[in-house]
Amino acid sequence: MAMPAIGGATRVAGIIGWPVAHSLSPAMHNAAFGALGLDWVYVAFPVEPGRVGEALDGLAAAGVAGLNVTIPHKHEVIAACSAVSPAVEAIGAANTLVADGEGGWTADNTDAPGFLRALDESAPLDVEGRTALLLGAGGAARAVAFALRARGARIACANRTAARAAEIGEPVPWNPEAVAEAAFDAPLVVNCTSLGLHGDLPPELPVDCLGPAHVVADVVYSPTGTAWLAAVAARGARTVDGRGMLLHQGAAAFARWTGVEPPVDVMRVALSGGG
Repeated sequence: MAMPAIGGATRVAGIIGWPVAHSLSPAMHNAAFGALGLDWVYVAFPVEPGRVGEALDGLAAAGVAGLNVTIPHKHEVIAACSAVSPAVEAIGAANTLVADGEGGWTADNTDAPGFLRALDESAPLDVEGRTALLLGAGGAARAVAFALRARGARIACANRTAARAAEIGEPVPWNPEAVAEAAFDAPLVVNCTSLGLHGDLPPELPVDCLGPAHVVADVVYSPTGTAWLAAVAARGARTVDGRGMLLHQGAAAFARWTGVEPPVDVMRVALSGGG
């Protein structure tokens, strides 16, 4: 079904981040709106760090109905919202905002269930009583840690700032030897940083220590997959592409904004470049 022409009654959703031009969310959500014949449109809003509060005020005043939030704003948006979900309170980060109808926003986090659905879909793994190593300590790491703890996992975290790593889990020094040792011992390794976003293979991410005994996940995504996942897959590791988490967190956000069950298969095709 074709998307209705944009007009005065069209509802607007979007994503804020910095940078945000690379985001696949507009393609995914606009495909879903079109498939369902909803008079909605989804756009990207580049918001510089330090300007989140004024951006949210302006977008609410303009009648924007819903927002996704990406790096680096997932923590900063909380203070600018009128209400937060229990998940946001526990995680300390938000990736989905819903207009409250009174000029403000309700913050939610769909990254946590989105990550678990992607994991179950691509590389099912029983993590109860086992260690997951998270690389990075930002909003994505907090959501992944929250999700995995709900399944009984122990969390280790490597981050440039040791104090921030300790807020997520058992801290691991941010040096190649320590990260490699921790990764070798962890059946699940998750890159929760923006390393690899631009298509490179970052030297900070472990490769040689990973193999068939590991599941390796990336929250970074690209149309062809990341160089890091390609490198560890070549060594036999099972991998979880960042597009899976993007898909499932986006589907949950879509339902919150519209009250309509999302067409997940349509969104998946759009993320693969097929629509």
